[in-house]
Amino acid sequence: MALRHIRLASRRVPFKVLFILLIFVPICVIGILIHAQQISYLFRPLWDNPPSPFKHVPHYYAENVSMEHLCLLHGWSLRSEPRRVFDAIIFSNEIDILEIRWRELHPYITKFVILESNTTFTGIPKPLFFDSNRFRFAFVKEKIVHGVFSGRIATRGTYESPFGLEFEQRRAMTGLLRDSGISNGDLVIMSDADEIPSPHTVKLLQWCEEIPHAMHLELKHYMYSFEFPVDYSSWRATIQIFGPQTGYRHSRQTDLILSDSGWHCSFCFRRLQEFVFKMTAYSHADRVRRKGFLNYSRIQKLICRGDDLFDMLPEEYTFRELIKKMGPIPHSASAVHLPAYLIQNADKFRTPIPSFVKGCLVANEEEN
Repeated sequence: MALRHIRLASRRVPFKVLFILLIFVPICVIGILIHAQQISYLFRPLWDNPPSPFKHVPHYYAENVSMEHLCLLHGWSLRSEPRRVFDAIIFSNEIDILEIRWRELHPYITKFVILESNTTFTGIPKPLFFDSNRFRFAFVKEKIVHGVFSGRIATRGTYESPFGLEFEQRRAMTGLLRDSGISNGDLVIMSDADEIPSPHTVKLLQWCEEIPHAMHLELKHYMYSFEFPVDYSSWRATIQIFGPQTGYRHSRQTDLILSDSGWHCSFCFRRLQEFVFKMTAYSHADRVRRKGFLNYSRIQKLICRGDDLFDMLPEEYTFRELIKKMGPIPHSASAVHLPAYLIQNADKFRTPIPSFVKGCLVANEEEN
């Protein structure tokens, strides 16, 4: 009788309930697993808190204004001689951006300290791109301190966090920097290759006395080319006075940030294969969720429109900012206040320049 009662009860289960339990729920679970990252970013304002705000240091600059006056405007005084400046970067494959960076900064830099590895952060073997392109940097060959980090190749079936390998390279950069001839009291720039301080920023800090021991640099953020300005959210680059405890870092070191101090051009390449390489090489390579993400035609269309290469939502802490930044990045026709070397060599660096030749047209060309 008890068994019969159970059977009769089971017959009364509505079809809609069975559909939800057997079909709809599994589909939802699969969808959540597939799009977990997107869902996480969508609801980030609910589960994450923004970092404490920076204290912005006003930044004064105009042409034909004396350095003494600029120092005084910042509340500093003029030095009798400039500090030495060391520019330290870990390099992957951004060879064009590196040339623009060093051409802009070389009058003010004592040593260019560059470390590259024979593997990516994700454990993929890679060429030494800088070493094979040294001829492009002959203009500063006496200033270059080049180091090679022996990376580890990832083995099938094992996983090692790319952030761990990145940390090891940054630790190795500390040693290379100390071997470069830097002394206590010198300035050191710590940033990625595509985070470029403006020349007048470097000149200001090397000539002014009583500057803070360390400051982050607020950089105008661009994506794919200078045709797509995003915002002023780039903050990881720092410039600081070197001391006995100084270590190479790419994380928050102080609450001070110097306003409007340069440019950060993310994924700014001329060739599609360079986009693919970086997408699989850098610490966030897990964002390549499907092989189709690396399709040349797909990448071409997305960079032409200013859309996200990884089909991701903006990383924001409020729904207002999240909604504001959804969709493609608006085009800009302005090529004002960009690196001078970029403008002087417009024919060579056609892709990054707004409205000179659209990035989406040039990126499909063969190697020049």
